[in-house]
Amino acid sequence: MSEELLDKLVSWYEEDRHDKIAEAIEQLPESERGYELVSHYGRALNNLGRYTEALQQLLSVESQGRQDSVWHYRVGYAYFFMQQWEESLSAFEQADKLEPDDAATLEFIETCRNLMERQAEAVREINQVPFRERDFSRFWERSDYADDNYTEAPPTAEMIASVEDELGYKLPADYIWLMQQHNGGIPMDTCFPTALPTSWAEDHVAITGIMGIGCEKTYSLGGSLGSRFMLEEWGYPDIGVVLCDCPSAGHDVIMLDYRACGRDGEPAVVHVDQEAGYRITFLAPSFATFIVGLVNEEVFDTSEQDKLDALESQLGARSAEPVAEALKPFVWIEQDSGNVSVILNAGSYKQDLFATRSDEGFEGSGYDWGSLAAVFLEEKLPELEGIVRFDPEAGMFCAYSNQREALLRFAVGFKQACENDELIRDLFSRAILD
Repeated sequence: MSEELLDKLVSWYEEDRHDKIAEAIEQLPESERGYELVSHYGRALNNLGRYTEALQQLLSVESQGRQDSVWHYRVGYAYFFMQQWEESLSAFEQADKLEPDDAATLEFIETCRNLMERQAEAVREINQVPFRERDFSRFWERSDYADDNYTEAPPTAEMIASVEDELGYKLPADYIWLMQQHNGGIPMDTCFPTALPTSWAEDHVAITGIMGIGCEKTYSLGGSLGSRFMLEEWGYPDIGVVLCDCPSAGHDVIMLDYRACGRDGEPAVVHVDQEAGYRITFLAPSFATFIVGLVNEEVFDTSEQDKLDALESQLGARSAEPVAEALKPFVWIEQDSGNVSVILNAGSYKQDLFATRSDEGFEGSGYDWGSLAAVFLEEKLPELEGIVRFDPEAGMFCAYSNQREALLRFAVGFKQACENDELIRDLFSRAILD
């Protein structure tokens, strides 16, 4: 390999241009790719998420890589993201033997062991009480919001086949069975423990609801904010089916992952994090083990009261009324990454306001709320323009920022404006239909 090409590969790696590395190597005949080039190629493929191809390339030079800790590390990395924990652990342990105490290697070893133990515990739990023999009478939260936005009629065989055909994947049998009992909704327990940190928390992810089989409700698999929408409009990877939405209003989701099993197999359940470049975090080996593993939010030390106290402190609030209570029906969300957002499920709050311009097409959608909020921000808090941003969808309004105090000022001010009929009608008169 020429020094010029090596310098380019190193430079591209430092710039995260892994596509350029793969493209340059792919242009060379295989006969001209020695061990070092194949190793670079494997690393680039890993970084591009092409783990099966990466493993195939790396195993093609196995005889030369057996005494190379870097080769074992890259093999372990590919196996890890293919969710083959035993093979991944074996490769990382070999890398550690050849180059002891590398921090990244040791972290992967610990994570592999934790994931294997979690998976074993999940299987033991399912084996103790079979999934379909469990009591789901108290699994679902009862609410008008869930009924209006998630819950469909029990799916017919024709509907199941139609949705599977649209999505391109065979749905898990246990998922179909549960949806035949109650087709989508909001569970009482909405948190799932994780072995790796995400943008949501260090030790768990949270869901808002579980999508049902159908296309009528907003949050069903074929609904307006369903699986295909999240893949096509939000750019989520086409590895399977978006199963659950999350409190981040689209910035992370739970998916059924078919990469290891094929389109007709039993998918794993993963968390996909848009905030971290669509990073994929393994959660459970099957839908059933995911459902059984859900726990109540009270298990984690991230109580709503802690958030309320922080909000009150930030505002210097003297009122006994909690700030979050004062923001309702807007919902304040904080993530461990430092990002904050405030969301509103559109369609119920201030509908009489939007009705005054219904002949122009306003109907109180998330986009309409975004237009109203833009006028408020421009006229009342212009210093926050570019700091507070909006990301509405048809059924949801979302404002977000990486500056907590700025978004807090906006949220409180906007809610107060909404409760002032004269002011909010004046602002709405200048809103532009999106």
